[in-house]
Amino acid sequence: MKWIYMVLSGVLLAALVLFWAAGAPDPTMMSATPIGMPSPVQVNKAALSSTQRVARPTVVIIQPASHRLLIPVAGVTASQLSNTFNQARGSDRRHEALDIPAPQGTHVLAVADGKVAKLFTSKPGGLTIYQFDVSEKFAYYYAHLDHYAEGVDEGVLLKRGDLIGYVGATGNAVTPHLHFAIFELGPKKQWWKGSAINPFALLGGV
Repeated sequence: MKWIYMVLSGVLLAALVLFWAAGAPDPTMMSATPIGMPSPVQVNKAALSSTQRVARPTVVIIQPASHRLLIPVAGVTASQLSNTFNQARGSDRRHEALDIPAPQGTHVLAVADGKVAKLFTSKPGGLTIYQFDVSEKFAYYYAHLDHYAEGVDEGVLLKRGDLIGYVGATGNAVTPHLHFAIFELGPKKQWWKGSAINPFALLGGV
C-alpha cells in the first residue's frame, strides 16, 4: 500500500507542476490596483476631461467700442471739466452745453471726425462752427470763437484733433471760454436744430 501512496503523490505533484506551467494566474498579481495608481476607469475619465478642455472653444467677450470724444480745448483735462449742462440761464432758459474756460487764443480742436456743416455768426454765440459727425446723426457746436483756423470752411472734412479755431469771448460771452454743445439731428439734418445731449460724460467728465 505504501508504494501506491507514493505513486499517487507523484502524479498529484506532476499535475500541479503542469498546471502552473500552463499559465495559471499568480495569486500575487490578482491584488487590487496599487495605491497611488489610477484605475483604468480613472485614467479614461482623466483623458476625457483633458480632451474636453482642449476642444472647448475659447469665448471672447467683445467690449463695446469707446465713443469718448476728444476734449475740444487744448490743454484741458477731464478732471478740469465742470458739468454746466442744464444750468439756469436767466429766468426762462437752460444751458444746453458745457462751458470750458481757457485763455483767449487757446486752440480749439475737433472732437471727432466729420465735416463742417456751417460757419455762422450769431448775437448769442458769436463766431461759431457747426460740425456733423460721420454718420450725420449728430452735430457738434463750438461757440464764442475768437477766429477760425486757417483752411476751415463749410464742407471741409475734419479729423479728430484738427485745429479748427481759437478760444474767444465773442457773442454774449463775458470771459473767454468755449461753449460746446452736442445735439441729435432731425430727419431733415438742419444744422441749427436738434435734441440737446449732455457732452460731459462723453468728454470723460466724472
